[in-house]
Order: sequence, then structure tokens, then C-alpha cells
Amino acid sequence: MRPARRWAFAVLALLAGIALWCWAAQALWGSTVPAGLSTPDLDPSRFFGDSFLDRSSTYSRFLEIERLLSLAVLLAVLTVYAKRGHRLMRESAAGRIGTGMLLGMLGFAVVWLAEIPFGLVEVWWQRRYHVSHQGYLEWLVESFLGLGSEFLFLSLTLLVAMGLAGVLRRWWWAVAAPVFLGLALLLAFVSPYLIPNTEPLRNPRLLEDARTLERREGVSPPKLVVQDVHRFTTAPNAEATGLGSTRTVVLWDTLLDGRFKRDEIRAVLAHELAHLAHDHTLKLFGWLALFLIPAWALVARATRSRGGLARPEAVPVALIVLVALQLLATPLFNVVTRHLEAEADWSALEATREPAAQRAALRRLATTSLSDPNPPSWAYGLYATHPTIMQRIAMTYAWEEQRRLGH
Repeated sequence: MRPARRWAFAVLALLAGIALWCWAAQALWGSTVPAGLSTPDLDPSRFFGDSFLDRSSTYSRFLEIERLLSLAVLLAVLTVYAKRGHRLMRESAAGRIGTGMLLGMLGFAVVWLAEIPFGLVEVWWQRRYHVSHQGYLEWLVESFLGLGSEFLFLSLTLLVAMGLAGVLRRWWWAVAAPVFLGLALLLAFVSPYLIPNTEPLRNPRLLEDARTLERREGVSPPKLVVQDVHRFTTAPNAEATGLGSTRTVVLWDTLLDGRFKRDEIRAVLAHELAHLAHDHTLKLFGWLALFLIPAWALVARATRSRGGLARPEAVPVALIVLVALQLLATPLFNVVTRHLEAEADWSALEATREPAAQRAALRRLATTSLSDPNPPSWAYGLYATHPTIMQRIAMTYAWEEQRRLGH
């Protein structure tokens, strides 16, 4: 094929790929929240005292700035490792893929060591504000033990990527992306079994509420479990996890310790069941696919200077590129998760028809976890996976207005 034709083909393929990406993104973006919904602009001091607003702002700003510094150190360490890490392969006799896996694990271990001070500072800050009870040594041991599963995941990733790169050369990423997505789906399927310290929900009133909400939201009954976390934190939380037969709603025991009323817990339950009713886990994997394909293509392009990912000396470069892409994509992915969380809030209102209870639950979630109800825009854009507490409270008033107008 002549160079001019090759370039024309490449441009057409790129344009077709962009068009397909945009079509898929538009399909995934759909929501049951009414289009053009108008929410009121609320003053946080109407719902929270000045002392709490000052305390939650101080608590949150420290953690947000600390995380920025942590990210800067992470990038600096990986940059140095990308430049010099390949020299360590001279000491290895583990073969092409084995050496690449060793370089990957060593880079990950160096990052873990660099991040330890920030993790300990975060524990200290949470203990100071009585959000966490976790000890420093306990956190350090758990962090170290967690390296095992992370090393396993990293090794499997490098095994697949380097194996495909050795066979397919420049186009390995086109096959690797769906393989990694399949592995992620498998992990999501088994994730409920990996959550420690859980037991079935036995509260008969909450079980009755859950059955009623499941019928209203049109979702087949998932498993309902309670996770014992009060030994580590005072913050309440809940999550919907799993796929298919493993779908599970997890309630932290800190949500059931008497601080929340029954109707407030019901609002939280409705929110988590809405995630299952609207297949938000699968939608997130759809978005993940849209990010993974171009990300791995960029990794393939960036590692060519080291001979491509088939060569172990390219692994340190691949690590810095993947981390940098993840950091760049996180604010964009947060837009997606906030969109899904807003849909879950709206569906919870439709199921419970109790906007006052949902407002009370949101206020109590904020006060018990010291969440800033109205963070600055930069922190919201970088870190927020949910709408702000004030945005979520405003939605309850918008729902009431919609009901009043008969929509």
C-alpha cells in the first residue's frame, strides 16, 4: 500500500473509531432523570451549622491537598523509574516476560514505599477528627498484605500484555483491551465474596422495606449483607456490588448503629437498589471499555521507543503512561459516576416518595463522615464521584416540584 493511501486509510479508521466512540458514549449517557431538570440554589447554612461547615471544610481540604502531594510524588517516582528502571533487567535471568513482570512488581513496590508516609498522615488526620479508629501499625500491616493481590493483578496484566505484544506486535492492544475488560467483569462478579466481615441482614423491618423497594424499582432481590467496619471507622456507607447471581447490597454496620432512623436507612437502601435496577455496574464497564481501548493504544505507542511492550525494558515506561492516563481520565470518569449517582438518587425518590427522609439521610451522612456539603470546584472536579450533598438535597426539592406540577 502506498504511503498516501496508508495515511488516508489511517485517517478514515481514526474518524470511524471516534464516531463509534461518540455513539457508544451517547448510548451509555442515557438517564431516567428528567431532561432539563431545574434544581434550586440552596445555602448550606440552611441545613448545617457554621461550626460543622468550618470543621468539615478544614478536614476535607487537608485530605484533598495531601492527595495532590501524594499524586505529585507518585508521578515523580514513576518518572525516575521509567528512565532508569530498565537497567535492573541486567540482573535478571527470568526470560522476557518474567523479567518484565519483575520490573513491574519492583516499580509497584517502590511506589508503595513512597506512598507510605502519605497513608500514615491520612490515618493520623482521620483519627484526629474521630472518623477512623484504625491504628498506624494496623494500617501498615493491612497495606502490606494488600500488596499480594495487587502484585497478582499486575503480574497477570503484564503476562497478558507482553504475551500478546510478542505475537501481535503493534496491534496487541486491540486484543488486550477486551481481555482486560473480561477480567474486570470476572472480578466484579466475584467481588461480593472478597468483602470481609459480612453477615446477612437480619433486621425484619429493613428486610420488609427492601422487599417493597425491590418491587417498586423492578429489581430482582439481591443479597443483603451487613459489613462490620465500626472497629475501623465511624463513617456510615453502603454499596451495590456484584453481577448477575452475585448482586449484593452491602450496608456498613455504622449505618445501623442507631444514628439513622428507619426512613433514612430506607432512602439509602433505595439508592443502592437503584444502581442494580438501572444496571449501573454494566454501564460503568461500558465506560471503562471506552477508556481502556484508547489508553492501551497510547501505551503501545509510548513503549515503541523501548522496542514495544514485548520487551521487558518497556515495562517501566508502560507503568508511568498508565498511571498518567488514569490521573487524567479520573476527573472525566467522575463526571460519569456523578451522572449515575444522580440517577440513583432520582430513582430512590421515585421508589420511596419520601423526599424529607432522603434530605435527612443526606444531612446525617455528611455530619457523621465530616463530608464537606459544598466543596470548591477544583476539589469537586478532581475527586468527587458523587454530586455534592447540596446538589443531592436540591434534587429532592426538584422532585417535589415535579410532583406538584403533575409530571
